Amino acid sequence: MKGSNEQSIATPLARWILTAPLLFFTLYLGAALLSGDFYALPVSVAFMAASVWGLALFPGIAFSEKLEAFSRGAAHRDIMMMIWIFIMAGAFAESARALGAVDATVAITLHFMPTNMLPAGLFLAACLISFSIGTSVGAIAALMPVAVGLAEQSGFNAAMICGIVAGGAFFGDNLSFISDTTIAATRTQGCAMQDKFRANFRVALPAAVLTVLIYVVRGQGGGEALPQQGELAWGGAVPYLAALIPALVGVHVLIALCIGIFATGALTMVRGGEVSPWLNSLGQGALGMGELICVTLLAGGLLGLIRHYGGIAYLVQILLRGMRGRRTAELGIALMVSLSNLCTANNTVAILTVGDITRVLAEKFRIPPERAACLLDTFSCLAQGTLPYGAQLLMAARLSGLNVAQIIPELTYPMFLGACALISIFLPGRTASAASQ
Repeated sequence: MKGSNEQSIATPLARWILTAPLLFFTLYLGAALLSGDFYALPVSVAFMAASVWGLALFPGIAFSEKLEAFSRGAAHRDIMMMIWIFIMAGAFAESARALGAVDATVAITLHFMPTNMLPAGLFLAACLISFSIGTSVGAIAALMPVAVGLAEQSGFNAAMICGIVAGGAFFGDNLSFISDTTIAATRTQGCAMQDKFRANFRVALPAAVLTVLIYVVRGQGGGEALPQQGELAWGGAVPYLAALIPALVGVHVLIALCIGIFATGALTMVRGGEVSPWLNSLGQGALGMGELICVTLLAGGLLGLIRHYGGIAYLVQILLRGMRGRRTAELGIALMVSLSNLCTANNTVAILTVGDITRVLAEKFRIPPERAACLLDTFSCLAQGTLPYGAQLLMAARLSGLNVAQIIPELTYPMFLGACALISIFLPGRTASAASQ
């Protein structure tokens, strides 16, 4: 057995190794149900337990061989590329936040907003902020306090305003070049970020347009005039533009992030700030990605172990039994990542968990890599965006003082996004026969 390639799917090894991810889901979901808190057991701890179990299986096989397969999965080039980007994205996001770039961008967006355009304007602001910083949680944290205050002063329903911000935050999370879900989806499927962006944009744009129209109608007859935002710090938007424009024209995301980081440093100097706080913000941002990096390495290692002993091939064989063409394969991908997200309450982990299986299915049924990445990112964000125990809705509820159950019915954009994604699967001309095995 030692030194062999991936094991045959006919062996018991392929079935037994799948007990490792089953243990992960059992521990994580079980702890959540017993405690009523889906963050009671950290994802990293559940992955550690599953990894230990996977390495403990098959006592007749040398531990060194199993550890080598685990390490090879963790050190996969796609995993390592994600880690480098996570580090740079964390450094950029924290340095921009410390500089006040988020507040400045929010203020600029809100400055030009008539009262009856508050719902539509807040949605566009949430889209812009989340696209700029690449995280829905960060966008909600930045915009929600301002949005709740504006709702109180303008007379709009607070639950609607919270739903608007939370929904818009997932627009950017789904499309941003520096979003961890975009990074995970593109790297696992082996496609360029700009190609995935174009495929994703064709699905997200109709949903966003419909959402804006709904909010324009709901905003008519809004209450009092909005408060003045004071003097605008136009320079605060420079770091985001410095990072986003190169990424949009095809510059590698690592280079784009470096440009953004340099812009935060340059703006700090221009404003007469000290170098030390800026450097500290870079370090804090990079270290702040530690848990995500840990989860990524553990997920990569566990999936490497599963793949080595035939677990991935075994799952694909089972899935293929119910698939007759490209359409059913795309539905299968959407279902897999959605169910994974329901169990993990983390869209990045969900993508990493099913990324390898998705790539195999995409190759077999001739689904372009960018389309597969689009499906992974879209349906993981859709699931995450409507989870009552997801970090985004829990943060929105905490910042607004509302109950999650009050916010969920107001999640207009995620609902439209899901409808547009499903329609895109069933559009005429999207079916294809399976590739020859």
